[in-house]
Amino acid sequence: MHPHLSRLSTALAAVDADTPTISVWGRKLAAVLTGGGRLLACGNGGSAAEAQHLTAELVGRFRDDRRPYAAIPLHADTSAVSAIGNDFGAEEVYARQVRAHGRPGDVLLCLSTSGASPNILAAALAAREVGVTTWALTGPAPNPLVELCDDAFPVAVADTATVQEVHLAVIHMLCDAMEEACEEAGETCADMLEEACG
Repeated sequence: MHPHLSRLSTALAAVDADTPTISVWGRKLAAVLTGGGRLLACGNGGSAAEAQHLTAELVGRFRDDRRPYAAIPLHADTSAVSAIGNDFGAEEVYARQVRAHGRPGDVLLCLSTSGASPNILAAALAAREVGVTTWALTGPAPNPLVELCDDAFPVAVADTATVQEVHLAVIHMLCDAMEEACEEAGETCADMLEEACG
């Protein structure tokens, strides 16, 4: 087996042992989204791409037809990111958006392989200020982001690429758990169409 695949296989086996965390997050996220709340997500580089992957699954769909849910990838508004970075500095590019978009009861998912990115830490602190629940997907713990957030899913692997690949698997598991919880709550495509058509 290729060394990269061997690292990934070992890491995924460890994730499988920690699926209860993802189930809890899925149920919580379903409650937030069906109740009119939103998910904010932030990351840098590959983690930003994964944040946007997650929000696309929520606004679109993962497996089943259902109503769209509010989810915002904070890096994707390039005008806001560049303006905030220019006027307030790079550390504020996500924090200022959290203060603008976050409402009490919303969820902020922070993705950082190091768990130490200054702009991600600043976003988590801003979320705390405005009453937004914070979750972290990181690399090995302990790290500052794990300590700062309400809950975290650290991946105990040193290789950054492997951590990101595991994060993507966790994102898909989270979407699956969220949609399952929505179905249990009666959030179906039929309900969505009835709402839209009156």
